[in-house]
Amino acid sequence: MCGIAGFFDLARGQPKGALEHIVKGMAATLSHRGPDGAGTWADGAGGIALGHQRLAVIDLSATGAQPMASNDGRFVIAYNGEIYNAEELRGALAASGGPTLRGLCDTEILLEACAWWGVEETLKRAVGMFAFALWDKRERRLFLARDRLGIKPLYWGRMGRTIMFASELKALVAHPEFKGELDRDAAASYFRHGYVPTPATIYRNVYKLCPGHMLEFGVDGVANDHTWWDLRAIVSQTTQGKVVDEGASLDALEAQLREAVRCRLVSDVPLGAFLSGGIDSSTVVALMQAESTAPVKTFTIGFDEADYNEANHARDVAAHLGTDHTELTVRPDDARAVIPDLPMMHDEPFADVSAIPTFLISKLAREHVTVALSGDGGDELFAGYDRYRLAGVARLGFVPPVLRRALGSMIGALPPGAWDTFSRPIPIRFRPPALGDKLAKLSRVLQACDDDAVYRAICAQWSEPNVLVPGASEIQGAIFDDTLRGDIPNFLSRMQYLDTVTYLPDDILTKVDRASMAVALEARVPLLDHRVVEHAWRMHPSFKRRGGVSKWALRQILYRHVPRELVDRPKMGFGVPVGDWLRGPLRDWAETLLSHERLKNEGVLNADVVSAHWQEHLSGRRNWSYRLWTILMFQAWKEKWKI
Repeated sequence: MCGIAGFFDLARGQPKGALEHIVKGMAATLSHRGPDGAGTWADGAGGIALGHQRLAVIDLSATGAQPMASNDGRFVIAYNGEIYNAEELRGALAASGGPTLRGLCDTEILLEACAWWGVEETLKRAVGMFAFALWDKRERRLFLARDRLGIKPLYWGRMGRTIMFASELKALVAHPEFKGELDRDAAASYFRHGYVPTPATIYRNVYKLCPGHMLEFGVDGVANDHTWWDLRAIVSQTTQGKVVDEGASLDALEAQLREAVRCRLVSDVPLGAFLSGGIDSSTVVALMQAESTAPVKTFTIGFDEADYNEANHARDVAAHLGTDHTELTVRPDDARAVIPDLPMMHDEPFADVSAIPTFLISKLAREHVTVALSGDGGDELFAGYDRYRLAGVARLGFVPPVLRRALGSMIGALPPGAWDTFSRPIPIRFRPPALGDKLAKLSRVLQACDDDAVYRAICAQWSEPNVLVPGASEIQGAIFDDTLRGDIPNFLSRMQYLDTVTYLPDDILTKVDRASMAVALEARVPLLDHRVVEHAWRMHPSFKRRGGVSKWALRQILYRHVPRELVDRPKMGFGVPVGDWLRGPLRDWAETLLSHERLKNEGVLNADVVSAHWQEHLSGRRNWSYRLWTILMFQAWKEKWKI
């Protein structure tokens, strides 16, 4: 795992030394992603410069150093990621008369494969997570590519006659031509989602490369965007999967999962896994242990607050599987100490509060290992999110719309805090966390006009973000695409698809990448092996949710390794009690960022709307913690980056 940076100067007016100096400064901002080595390469005549920060995981020798030139000298690559079928590609290259390889690094295999088969053909053959920049010296063409699911990040922008790109936005900011202008429309979209949705970023003229896409630039600077893997096409062809022999289908799924885990155990450095004790991480760890002759190193963090603590569940699963388990109880002060680092860690506003515990568990794991497997992706593939159950309840197809909306109004008439108070006598194992907030959201979705409006209501932090950002026009992304209904008529499948192309890469995978890379830890996600993804979409929807049970198929695989009583329980989010903190130890910090006078002077947010939410939250009448957190992360980002 590494960090890459570079730029293409279309004017080609700078000498090699000047290009190297600039790209070295860009790459240096990514040293946390790759502390084991740094390299630059530039071509003054071509106007191209590549920079690299290396985290050595496979082939720790100098033969893995980057940027790397191909055997014939035509291509140069800067690459971030892992190719898990590298040895298979090595064999295929040899069998087809390809070049002789010098080392054991997957970078060289990827590079020579691109030189031999072409970039797009290589991308289709590769199994892994990656983002790379490839320069063709002969044709003077630049290729930027990103993996199928968006596991690894790649940003790019155009400033004047310069095209710049990097693993993180901070490297673009380090380029002398960079101009950081706030994109108000992107800001509005951020407040709906809690993240800036692809392909936008918070800056004008700067973009995220879409998952499964490749950009090609010639000397004229024109961007040709190729979709080399299209999940929508796959889903539209497979969502009507046939009901087949149940046992055979589960056996096939386990075989795919085992292979995905097995190929991610290859490492020349210590390796372990995150373990929460939930379905996804427990399945990954169970299959890891089944493939390993020694106890797998597993890691979890716990909290004193019972509503947020899963450590005891992880401990039980670890004991059953016989892993080498490390557990750390995090104090509130430890978690709050991470908050000032979030704007620099993410480079743009990012409001998922679970970024805090994700960083803390990454930090814990990095004290013992350099690579950690994670269970991310199971919720999207196997319909695990509570929102899928909530959407089913909210639709109430047998109830006239007028009655459904009336029911929503009745539920919403009682403040979330009151619902929380009434639910306290319910034992914690049967009581959903943050019940009041969930019922408030149910109230909103019951009043939605159709299925897609239900989904948007469930996902929204701010359902009318243009009110919060006056004058902005929210970006109409995938969740507003009316044509999806024709390609994916099943509502559950449509929600899963939308989560996979929006929430998964822009929130979940972004969070894991930044948190793990902040401490130079490589996180691998076997459930998002594209072969597993395609297999899961070929399964009938009844294998995802059955009888009100989420992740039905994944649970059946896990039960083969872990007793169901150890893992069957209500889903618990990986969060922190930010609502209480805002009324307590974080109040002074929040008051400063949310000052009515400050907001009016800055002229970006509607100060009256913000103040009303803040006062309602402080009074306890409403729990606006998630909405307020989006504002606080936006304000903290503006302050940190001086926007």
